[in-house]
Amino acid sequence: MLLKKSKKIVLVLIAVIAILLAFVGGQAYAKYMSRISGKGTADIASWSFRANENEEKMQTISLKSKMNNSTLLSNKIAPGTDGEFQIKLDANGSDVGINYVIKFENETSKPTNLKFTYDGKTYNSLTELQKDLTGTIDANGQDKTKTLTVGWNWKYETGSTQQEIATSDAIDTKEAKTISNYTFDVIISGTQVMPQN
Repeated sequence: MLLKKSKKIVLVLIAVIAILLAFVGGQAYAKYMSRISGKGTADIASWSFRANENEEKMQTISLKSKMNNSTLLSNKIAPGTDGEFQIKLDANGSDVGINYVIKFENETSKPTNLKFTYDGKTYNSLTELQKDLTGTIDANGQDKTKTLTVGWNWKYETGSTQQEIATSDAIDTKEAKTISNYTFDVIISGTQVMPQN
């Protein structure tokens, strides 16, 4: 009888322990979850970059557009003439800053003594000049336009000695007879300023 009683006690104890474990275990693994819904939005910055009122990259620039000597036939350039041309950049309508780069390619028949000036400096070639024709139009700037004025001159009687002047004059005379068309391509590109973290 004692054995039956102890079995009952053991069974009751096991049942009580199982109930306690189920209650405690259920509490330990209880999980609370909430769900909140919403929408994500982002405004996309607009992009606009124009050069000389044109959205194409390739531009045509004429050296004779603002020539200071009007005594030549058909406003042709020659030794003793000078002038300037302008490159107008426009970032109005763009919400981002723009890095601009101006390059010259496919240059043919440049007169030897033809020089360029920009921002107070003199350049012997377009390759030298293009290194300084880069910059940034700030996204938050007051003025989102920029005009770059490039001067040019084809001086005659250049040199510091009589021999140098005579050599330069001979080169100018020969090139004025043989060069009929000086051409180059202007490529103007704008890229978005990369945001800083």
